Amino acid sequence: MAGPAQEELEALAAIYCGPGEWEVLSRSESDGPVFRILTKAEGPTDADIPLELVFHLPVGYPSCLPGVSVSSEHLTRAQRVAVRDTLLEQARSLLSEPMVHQLVLWVQQNLRHILAQPGLGGGPGKCPAASIAGDEGPWMTLLHLDHMRAKNKYVKTVLRWASDLGLTGRLMFMGVSGASENLQSRRGLEWEEVQREDGQRAL
Repeated sequence: MAGPAQEELEALAAIYCGPGEWEVLSRSESDGPVFRILTKAEGPTDADIPLELVFHLPVGYPSCLPGVSVSSEHLTRAQRVAVRDTLLEQARSLLSEPMVHQLVLWVQQNLRHILAQPGLGGGPGKCPAASIAGDEGPWMTLLHLDHMRAKNKYVKTVLRWASDLGLTGRLMFMGVSGASENLQSRRGLEWEEVQREDGQRAL
């Protein structure tokens, strides 16, 4: 990896140098880097809301949009999607130049306005009758897949889906016996290797 993306990574590492603020999750010559920035932004009630922003810089970046994933225990799924979509809209106005730091600053300054949109439950524009219980809190879905032939390609595909859809979750594999690995966060997806002696199929 070289060029603008590498230079931007070095600049971001220097800017977000506080404990836990910055972490490179993966580096790939073919896919580009994936990294996480932890920050805070002022919400509608003037309280700071912690945000975990995961960015994927594809090979064509900055001439093409970065992948963005937004996570926060203080936001509903609908609010996280709104923040991500608004960030991507802002990114379109910054094409052809390094933009990650500008996007982080922008969301810090504008989160309260994003959450104040009608239907998101973050401001006076909320209509109580429009609140849908299914949008509050996390959703849970279990997907069971068989006959996985190429583990690396499978993981890459699922991680890309999770990044594109702004999802978080766990990817578990049952297989050869051995010590289990620690959780790793990759592109908005937590990945856990679960090893069992009975050699069950992949989940």
